[in-house]
Amino acid sequence: LIRPMSQTSGQGPPSAPPLQLPPPPLQRAKLITNDVNVHKDTIRLQLDEFYPDCHLVSFTFDASVNGSITIFYFAEEGDECKFTPIHPEINPVKIQFRKGPGLKFCQPSGTGIDLGFFDIDELSKASLGGFVYPLVILAQSSTNNNAQITQAVLEKKNGKIFHVKVIKQILWAGGVCYELHDIYGGSGTNRASVSDAESENECIICFAEDKNTVVLPCRHMCMCGECAKDLRLKSNKCPICRQPIQELMEINFTKGFIAFSTLVFAQIVKTLRTSY
Repeated sequence: LIRPMSQTSGQGPPSAPPLQLPPPPLQRAKLITNDVNVHKDTIRLQLDEFYPDCHLVSFTFDASVNGSITIFYFAEEGDECKFTPIHPEINPVKIQFRKGPGLKFCQPSGTGIDLGFFDIDELSKASLGGFVYPLVILAQSSTNNNAQITQAVLEKKNGKIFHVKVIKQILWAGGVCYELHDIYGGSGTNRASVSDAESENECIICFAEDKNTVVLPCRHMCMCGECAKDLRLKSNKCPICRQPIQELMEINFTKGFIAFSTLVFAQIVKTLRTSY
């Protein structure tokens, strides 16, 4: 009688111990000031009342300094996040603004674009290897060269209405280009405004301290620093989505931090040029 190896005792080579992976690294985040923040979910295209064939761009944004908004259509990205229209006849529209929260931007009448001149396929994707987008919003500070760039495509819904789909947002700060990613589970733009819902800020492990640690790459902010240090020695899974943890990023909040802007994870874009 031949028994399967699993049913025999003392037979076969001893099983190897499970491989112990090193705990994911825990790093402290570097805080980068985003002077102007465009709320990407508020970007809309609307018809010009006086030029009904043309569309205008509108959105909500926050600004901690004075600056300008420039609207580009089909602009090519160059060095230091500068943009040049590939259609010289379509001039960019630059509007100055004064600082403040919850500012409303609407492109002035007569400066819009007739999207009927373009093929739908041309409007709905980036071209030239991803360096030309149908819509580019450049929100720039007047005190330095820092800027937030929103790159988007235009899709037609129900065959009638154009919809803005943001592909990415970039922050140009201190001569470095960062790609911005939303953080899931971060508190609102004003911490005081959630005082009646403190549970939203609590660490999901200890329920005592405020959460301040982001799990990467899934970008869930769900733990305090101490629980993160303990978790990394016991598990490599995100407590929220159970994805493997590659890195933990601790963000130390200070009073008044992110007075206007949404909390995001800024990742250096290696493929874009930086100034030296």
